[in-house]
Amino acid sequence: MTQSDYKKTSNDGCPGKLEYEYLGSAAGSSAADELPSDVSFDVMATGGRATVCAVGPSDNDIDRGYQSEAALEAAFIRQLQKQAYEYVTFDGETELIANLRAQLEALNGFRFTDGEWKRFFTTSIATANEGIVEKTHRIQEDWIQPLIRDDGTTRNIRLIDKRNVHNNRLQVTNQYAQDGNYENRYDVTILVNGLPLVHVELKRRGVAIEEAFNQIERYQRDSFWSGSGLFEYVQIFVISNGTHTKYYSNTTRWSHIEEIRNGKRTGRKTSNSFKFTSWWAASDNKPIRGLIPFAKTFLAKHTILNVLARYCVFDTEQVLKVMRPYQIVATERILNRILVSENDKRLLGSKRAGGYVWHTTGSGKTLTSFKTARLAAGMEGVDKVMFVVDRQDLDYQTMREYNKFEEGAVDGSKNTAELARNLADNEKPILVTTIQKLSVFIKRNPHHPIYDRHVVIIFDECHRSQFGEMHRAITKYFRNYHLFGFTGTPIFAENALTGGDPHLRTTEQAFGDCLHAYTIVDAIRDGNVLPFRIDYIKTVKEKDEFPDEKVYDIYREGAYADRRRIDQVVSYILDHFNQKTKRQTGYMLKDRRVMGFNSLFATASIDMAKAYYAAFRRIQANRSGENLKVGLIYSFGVNTDDSGSGLPEEDFDVDSLDAPDRDFLEDAIADYNEMFRTSFSTSGGSDGFNNYYKDLSERLRNREIDLVIVVNMFLTGFDATTLNTLWVDKSLRLHGLIQAFSRTNRILNSVKDFGNIVCFRNLEDEVNEAISLFGDKDAGGIVLLKPYAEYLAEYRNRLSQLYSMLAPGDNPIGEEAERDFIRLWGVIMRLRNILTSFDEFAEDDPMPPRDEQDYRSVYTDLYKKYRPQAGDQAIINDDLVFEVELLKQVDVNIDYILMLVQKYHDSNCQDKVIIADVERAIASSYELRNKRDLIEQFIDGLDHSEDVEGDWKRYVAEKREAELSAIIGEESLDEEKTRDLVARAFRDGGIPESGTEVSSLMLRKPSRFGRAGAYETMKQRIMDRLKAFYERFSGLGA
Repeated sequence: MTQSDYKKTSNDGCPGKLEYEYLGSAAGSSAADELPSDVSFDVMATGGRATVCAVGPSDNDIDRGYQSEAALEAAFIRQLQKQAYEYVTFDGETELIANLRAQLEALNGFRFTDGEWKRFFTTSIATANEGIVEKTHRIQEDWIQPLIRDDGTTRNIRLIDKRNVHNNRLQVTNQYAQDGNYENRYDVTILVNGLPLVHVELKRRGVAIEEAFNQIERYQRDSFWSGSGLFEYVQIFVISNGTHTKYYSNTTRWSHIEEIRNGKRTGRKTSNSFKFTSWWAASDNKPIRGLIPFAKTFLAKHTILNVLARYCVFDTEQVLKVMRPYQIVATERILNRILVSENDKRLLGSKRAGGYVWHTTGSGKTLTSFKTARLAAGMEGVDKVMFVVDRQDLDYQTMREYNKFEEGAVDGSKNTAELARNLADNEKPILVTTIQKLSVFIKRNPHHPIYDRHVVIIFDECHRSQFGEMHRAITKYFRNYHLFGFTGTPIFAENALTGGDPHLRTTEQAFGDCLHAYTIVDAIRDGNVLPFRIDYIKTVKEKDEFPDEKVYDIYREGAYADRRRIDQVVSYILDHFNQKTKRQTGYMLKDRRVMGFNSLFATASIDMAKAYYAAFRRIQANRSGENLKVGLIYSFGVNTDDSGSGLPEEDFDVDSLDAPDRDFLEDAIADYNEMFRTSFSTSGGSDGFNNYYKDLSERLRNREIDLVIVVNMFLTGFDATTLNTLWVDKSLRLHGLIQAFSRTNRILNSVKDFGNIVCFRNLEDEVNEAISLFGDKDAGGIVLLKPYAEYLAEYRNRLSQLYSMLAPGDNPIGEEAERDFIRLWGVIMRLRNILTSFDEFAEDDPMPPRDEQDYRSVYTDLYKKYRPQAGDQAIINDDLVFEVELLKQVDVNIDYILMLVQKYHDSNCQDKVIIADVERAIASSYELRNKRDLIEQFIDGLDHSEDVEGDWKRYVAEKREAELSAIIGEESLDEEKTRDLVARAFRDGGIPESGTEVSSLMLRKPSRFGRAGAYETMKQRIMDRLKAFYERFSGLGA
């Protein structure tokens, strides 16, 4: 093999980077996968295709006319047939089971006798008293099942072939009817070797895909379990309205645990929020939203089979995790580098054999690295995989997370001697260790046999400066290695170290190419992490002019440490703690109900941390009410930071602390022991301190402690989804700032809607610089929460609608009125959930507390009415979504837009920044997107306006008249009746759903006995056009 066997390709997400890929032999390509011509998949080193497509497919061939749900379903199935899916139909479960038998026989090259099939089916497929959990375990972990043959011998039967995925057979069926509590008819099901492993639920265009999400819950409750329970084998659900398509694992909705209780099945919820659904994307991170493009990519045969067979993890908590596209891309690009180097040994030990993955903090690097390590360890020629972390606390955390994915999958090392034994043990293919242990091992073992073995070394948090020294040691002693790094904040030239080896200052210099990038902007856009909401609290009056900057810095640091300021900061935190951490809101956490979230307090030095801890104790002692549970942790570490990030590296060394610092920490740990009835101390060196750290970590994760004061600990690498607030009184920059802020924006539930950052120093410039570096030039509008004024304006508008709809204390009359109230109050609840975290809202809230209680009582009564079954958390009505956990996003309204337009007019139409604000507001609002052209045309003609609001109303009235007249003329509608219906719609809040209302408008009706469906199609088209017209002009103030 020569260098000509390779090609260089551009690397998505990492501009300017190159990736070597082995082309393989064209003769070995598979004809089993009939891919659409407009989809491009990267070539892998083995000659196969990558799982994730390089670029999303085109949408050019899609018909833009009206499309019913049935037409959408038919088009979807046709696309799957083009991709070599076999279309089948079944008249009941008997035919479904017969097909399963035939498919398993074809996969295994074996024919069952009737007796063998009956035994195998009842013991290995449809076993009594098994539910989703057991069947998911069978597909993910135990897919080879033993068959006891008629002659007493045993034969292994594969339910799925995970070694060669193209041996599996894909079929698609639709409208399969299943009886259970009620008869259900499933839209589209994908069978793998006859087992239903993927289910697709469709809604027509214009209907929220959350309705499909709710429909699947009904199926899981009412009928998936019925008969032989084959539909409990579904691993992945897909929901789509044609325009938007998402996927999620079976345990995102339910983890059924079957119990015999009065003959009924019961279940328990897991991550049951719509928030936990995912977009599929190309390797450039651009979401693939349309159903047909989704089918061409996610449901390409090699992709869906790889996802099912290789890129799912069924963890020890019995939750199925389906890897996201960016995680799969990163994993395969690492594996590709290993494969290329295995074919060309000259690459081993060089940067061309490695690279780094830039996936933003909180996006799931641990799962990616785990799956990468597991797959790499199973590759031919690889002798050992080492996952190296930079601190002892991350060693513990990584082992904890890896063991949650799969118990015993990796081995840790308590000390260097154990690490040496594990490296020599062929039965331990994956090791987790720290830089410190590996460094000591190299020094003590200069001639260990591991140096000549084929080793894959994966570094976590590879932006840390310690990797420079470790890098030199590895390149000196190891010979046949791959060096890979994972980081959420790479070191670029802009944030590089000023000291050390000039050849190892950036991440690229140390590890090689960026293999894949998924930035904070990508993650927030996709809903995989939360945006930040930042408060800047002024605590020191800045001097306008100060001739000597160095002298002024000394003055400022002295002011920061002043006891009066520290007391004011502590008082501010105590006054605002419940508000910021949402202590008024409860939710379930690990089978117990907790109120709100908890927080970290980042301080500038050990002395400042001590001062703050003492202030909390002193001030809380003089306050009434329940005290916050406050913890303190720090260790010996330099307080200067040559990287300029504000986060110097801190280890577990407490022995080097000076006596006053250690004594103070010991007293703080004694307070902790009294609080939680524990017995930790700093005695015993790092081991004793490590036990305190571990216990404090768990109490943070379990929301048992309210606030922990830190210097640097917990600000990088630490994950606790219950953290939602970071109080900051230290200087942070660049990667240090993003790392610290990102402790708060992990997704937990829909109560937690952003990460709260409260800065007691002016870090606004530093925030903008960091977001620009680690996102992109437009990142600020995505990463940071929208302004308070936008939310308040929407809230007031909705309250006005509410008071018009229903007076406080009254009850809505009739089912439609009840539904309208449920929807509107849900919107108001979501807005209040966000607004209550703003200080100003307490004074600005126009709704009296009594009114809020009255409306909430009505809402609670309706919740009970529409969900009558005790303990049943299912959504019974597809079109109703109760905001128990505040599932939907918020939108801006037209009032805010007009305010911006007025400001633009007042600037003599010169301030283009305001126009950018208008465009951003429209883009961020679902409700304003179909009004974009109206708003933009109005702004374009604004030059000579003297009364912006009046001109806007006249403009909207003219546009509304023109568009309504066009609908009446084009559809041949009764003008008087149509105008009356539209007027009532704007008065009552929507176009009536009754088909008779619409049919009475039609002057030209097709014969009911004419072309099949023509009458219903026309009626539905007219209703859709009137609804679109209403939605386009509702709320525009005309």
